[in-house]
Amino acid sequence: MTRLKVTTVGNSVGVVLPKEVLARLRVAKGDMLYTSETPNGIELSAYNPTFAEQMDTAETILRDNRDVLKKLAD
Repeated sequence: MTRLKVTTVGNSVGVVLPKEVLARLRVAKGDMLYTSETPNGIELSAYNPTFAEQMDTAETILRDNRDVLKKLAD
């Protein structure tokens, strides 16, 4: 378990994530993180469930309409 301190960042409040945590999340400065509420508390993740759902939908549409899209590309 990593202990994080809440600190002032300009006019806001934030936490500083140690390098080890950034590495485990596979994120770097400028990347987006997402929170979700779980039975165990708040989860911090680089995974965006909304985007993943949109990509699943897009893949289904592309797969179902492969022939039409191929003809449009010609």
